[in-house]
Amino acid sequence: MLTEPEWRAREEAHTARMRPWTGPHQARRSRGEKHPVLDFLFTYYSLPPSQLERWQPGPEVLLTGGGAARFLDRTGYVATTGGVRADPVLPPKRARMARYVVSLLEATGARPPRLNCFGLHEWAMVYRHPAEEVRHAQLPLRLGSAGTDEVVENLDIRCGHFDAFRFFTEQARPLNTVQPTRETQRDLDQPGCLHVGMDLYKWAYKLGPLVPSELLGDCFELAADIRVLDMRASPYDLSALGYSPVRIETPAGRAEYARQQAAFARRAAPLRERLITLYRGLLSATEVGSESQ
Repeated sequence: MLTEPEWRAREEAHTARMRPWTGPHQARRSRGEKHPVLDFLFTYYSLPPSQLERWQPGPEVLLTGGGAARFLDRTGYVATTGGVRADPVLPPKRARMARYVVSLLEATGARPPRLNCFGLHEWAMVYRHPAEEVRHAQLPLRLGSAGTDEVVENLDIRCGHFDAFRFFTEQARPLNTVQPTRETQRDLDQPGCLHVGMDLYKWAYKLGPLVPSELLGDCFELAADIRVLDMRASPYDLSALGYSPVRIETPAGRAEYARQQAAFARRAAPLRERLITLYRGLLSATEVGSESQ
């Protein structure tokens, strides 16, 4: 149970925590400006900035005080004795999603991190591609088109994450050591993958009002930090934006990438476990709720 002063303090703290990302993004969007590193957090990932800023208590938390009534204007909240809380019972479609996510997260967490992909997925997305058609055409390639292609051809591409692989150019796909699909995602996702770490944010916001904002914020901050490494190790020249490159085309750069990759895997592990616990608790509550009807 949270008193109104308690939950209002948490609400204000969460909004202030997220504003360093949401505020600049909204300002850039109003000016029609793009940011090739940070826009990803709000375009590839679909949670609007206003919802990221909005605090939510998660399940099993009773909000008291007259001000709690405004939560009833949101989907997923119910009035109960003494206050307002989020309804922990998942509708059938969301319950199916939750069962899949638990199986995916548990399978991923059971594997050791693999640290030898070196971020080549971003290079494979521009391999033998016309310069004007690459995803971030406004940015120059550090090594030029020919130099970028040479890196792809000389290093093994070992990307097992389908949502990165699906953006490879047609010429790059056969060069990958595996051919991931959506159906094989549970078999291939592994905790050393940067995109797997960023996706913890997606699995957090997929729960809507049932994820505590403190956990959502932790997953978002992890995704934001990983995204910086993801693009610093890319073939793009980001020096004009203040980002120094991780030169994965060199042995020293690959070692630096693997070191940071391992650190992110360690940071992601407890977040993954928190999400698994949350998802399993909601599935149990849903089963109990179904039996009582």
